[in-house]
Amino acid sequence: MTRAQTARAVICLTVGTVLLAVLFGVSIAFGSRGVALDEITGALLGHADTFGEAAIAKRIPRTVLAILVGAALALSGAGMQAVTRNPVADPAILGISGGASLAVVIGLVFGGLTDPSSFIAVAITGAGVTAVAVYAVGSLGRGGATPLKLALSGAATAAALTCLTSAVLLPRVDVMSRFQHWQVGGVGGADWDRIVVLAPVLGAGAILTVACARGMNSLALGDDVAAGLGENVRRTRLLTGLAAVALAGAATAIAGPIGFVGLLVPHACRALIGVDHRWLLPFVALAGAGLLVLSDVLGRVIARPEEVDVGVITAVLGAPFFIWIVRRQKVREL
Repeated sequence: MTRAQTARAVICLTVGTVLLAVLFGVSIAFGSRGVALDEITGALLGHADTFGEAAIAKRIPRTVLAILVGAALALSGAGMQAVTRNPVADPAILGISGGASLAVVIGLVFGGLTDPSSFIAVAITGAGVTAVAVYAVGSLGRGGATPLKLALSGAATAAALTCLTSAVLLPRVDVMSRFQHWQVGGVGGADWDRIVVLAPVLGAGAILTVACARGMNSLALGDDVAAGLGENVRRTRLLTGLAAVALAGAATAIAGPIGFVGLLVPHACRALIGVDHRWLLPFVALAGAGLLVLSDVLGRVIARPEEVDVGVITAVLGAPFFIWIVRRQKVREL
């Protein structure tokens, strides 16, 4: 990167950090119930004596969870797009979130899962199995695993997994009523116990993703060129894929299948900061966290005193963007 590009990246990261801090404040201040400034201060100091302070005390872990899940999904999407060289790669579109969802639902119905760590382990396993299946199907035929075949394989797998999840849940009204909001995707049930279990997994996935940043830059040049530059293409693709699957699976286990974050955020960040993953990935994490916090605030405000799940907001924002990408990209370039 040139000096000007580096300066622009630093400015973008600084502005992104400031905006995320502002959104954190907005998230704990606004919701279905109005609060005063002294109540915000009291809640941040650990008090919960008034209704306002109690409301803020619940919003803080909710906001922290939105930050973690948004960053995880955005990093997962960026990693999948780098591995597949596919502009429409995303945990939801490739079926990874669907695989995690089905695994969690099966664990709930047949295994009686209750512990958050069990949710995460089962979800990551389901996401991993789905990723392998999508890649295997996309590798069939002449030319191997092309970006277009992987996208089609993922879309078909996602549709099938959604049907299977519904088939497992429909006969079990008790389970469906408990987890109907989870199926849409949201952070309303956040608590510190879940965050403590989730944070190390997401932290490890994020570190592994960032560690593969230089390799992702090489993959963008094509496998032959990357190998010529001394990059271990298979190892980079495997490690990046594992990190992306772990991030998507763990986030889905706790917050449900939230779509389009991993699609929208990397594209927007590339337009602002460039394609160097060493700078792009931290910015993607900030932007993903900010988008999910903003979506959660909008969901709480636009339907007072009720709430709109964050998965609905991201779908409304992301679906037109997805259509624009598909129309913009020529089929032969996918």
